[in-house]
Amino acid sequence: MYQTLPNLILGFHGCSRETYEKVLYEHEELSSSTNDYDWLGNGIYFWENSYARALEWAQTHKADENPSVVGAVLDLGFCLNLSDYGCTRALKIAYNQLKCESEYAETNLPQNSGKNDKPLRRLDCAVIERLHELNKDLHRPSYDSVRGIFYEGGPIYPNSGIYEKTHIQICVRNPNCIKGYFAPKELNDDFVRI
Repeated sequence: MYQTLPNLILGFHGCSRETYEKVLYEHEELSSSTNDYDWLGNGIYFWENSYARALEWAQTHKADENPSVVGAVLDLGFCLNLSDYGCTRALKIAYNQLKCESEYAETNLPQNSGKNDKPLRRLDCAVIERLHELNKDLHRPSYDSVRGIFYEGGPIYPNSGIYEKTHIQICVRNPNCIKGYFAPKELNDDFVRI
């Protein structure tokens, strides 16, 4: 009942300059990511309200290209919101289903691995994708998006529970959730807030 989020949000997608220009000037769509290690499953990834984090990602991952950021206005629709306690039951069911299938086929479950700065979330991806398949098999509504909070980087000071690169990431599965793209503006340093 409460999985449809009621407001529009801004998302930022780190990319190459070529992708930036194709999306903004040629009106092409961003491509879905289908890596088996994507944290939130298959879809188009955005940082919620974090231009700086999207730019940093683009600078790190698009080093030989001109890193850029595309802004988007998003309506998350029917959202698998991992910050909502209620979604854990569905994820546990999907995990158990995936585990049973793996045991039956005598294969290993995918494993999360990697380091804090380069996590590979193969298990999380497989569980979320299995949940999407279960919804389809049971004729339940498909999730339009997946939203998760990720604690990344080191503590910002000794004994801190706040981490340097903590962020909210969004995976848009239904491209109709993207209401429009925009070129993010630079901050006007001449404006003085009183």
